[in-house]
Amino acid sequence: MKITEVLAVPVRAGFFADDQAAILAGAVRAGASYLGSPVTPGFRAVRQPGEAVSVMLLLDDGQVAYGDCAAVQYSGVGGRDAVFDAAQAATLILEQVAPLLREHQLTDFRSIAALIDTLQVHGHPLHSAIRYGVTQALLDAVARSRGLTMAEVVRDEYHTGAEIVPVPMFVQSGDDRYDNVDKMILKRADVLPHGLVNNVDTKLGRDGQLLRDYVLWVRDRILALRDGTDYVPVLHIDVYGTIGEAFGGDTHRIADYLVALGEAAAPFRLRVEHAIDAGSRDGQIAASAALRQALRVRGSDVQIVVDEWCNTLDDIRLFVAAGAADVIHVKTPDLGGVNNTIEALLLVARGGLLAYCGGTCNETDRSAQVSANIAMACSASQVLAKPGMGVDESMMIVGNEMTRVAALVAARARRGESVR
Repeated sequence: MKITEVLAVPVRAGFFADDQAAILAGAVRAGASYLGSPVTPGFRAVRQPGEAVSVMLLLDDGQVAYGDCAAVQYSGVGGRDAVFDAAQAATLILEQVAPLLREHQLTDFRSIAALIDTLQVHGHPLHSAIRYGVTQALLDAVARSRGLTMAEVVRDEYHTGAEIVPVPMFVQSGDDRYDNVDKMILKRADVLPHGLVNNVDTKLGRDGQLLRDYVLWVRDRILALRDGTDYVPVLHIDVYGTIGEAFGGDTHRIADYLVALGEAAAPFRLRVEHAIDAGSRDGQIAASAALRQALRVRGSDVQIVVDEWCNTLDDIRLFVAAGAADVIHVKTPDLGGVNNTIEALLLVARGGLLAYCGGTCNETDRSAQVSANIAMACSASQVLAKPGMGVDESMMIVGNEMTRVAALVAARARRGESVR
């Protein structure tokens, strides 16, 4: 089977692109928007609509494979690519990528994904969002050519040995951090609530008390609403470096605070993402490793999750080698080609750490479905329910995709079907 044509059209992403630097500097929330001017290059406003590009590959048997190019909510910071421009990207894909794919015979995923992921135009690699979406479409195309799910293609080509079953879902609240928690509990989310703690004064508190109060509230709300003692979710809070900011980057003060936060979360396990922002990759590795060690010395089981400055496959290799986290957030759009996401998830697991197949609220239904397939094929520790911040839609998209794929794979196994 071969690719006969390539289409690329701008579409909507599931959320917004936000200027994180402006928000951390105090941009004031006004309804669904923010007041003030952006400070990160490429932004037109502190908050602007998320953009994406849908890449469709027309196959010679009439099928259409597709994937969506999307970038993270907080682009242009933490070592990431600039904010994504869908119109420019669509033009570039049609001019530079499409000629390489037309008439391409589909044999395997890994080789064609590597070609796209390493492609350079005018001496520069493609934007990570472009590589992300095009390789999604290629994975879908190979799966269609073999009559398999994308999860099976990944399992077989990368020899993961995984049982294709749903993995735990992590659900994020956005700024609606109270009502959305109720939804998560009622729908038995495995990991919650994210919390979007991205400002010291309004969400963390200068002494951390606002966040501690919130964690206590989440704990009590679970205990009050859960429909049985068998529902024991993990609490995962993303703090965007605000704890480090509030405590002056002092590892010991931060560790003491996290110990107290973990006690507030009990009897539920606590994970804290991006507790401190050290301003560079090497600095982040050193700071995260030191903080993880400080927590272990204190006998705390609070888990450190890394995100910013851990964007590429090479970055992840360094974080894993240094033992600089308990959980590595493999932030799918940041890694470019989904072949890198696959490699990263497997690398993290081999390193004895927890592999979180994440991403961003600012993706699409399609990129969420592809991520769900990859998470199952790599036995990820958890997968992000995405896109958006509404809970219902993201849990439906990712959860239903995992359920459908698992059912198809199980049915094929019962019939003893072999890979074509």
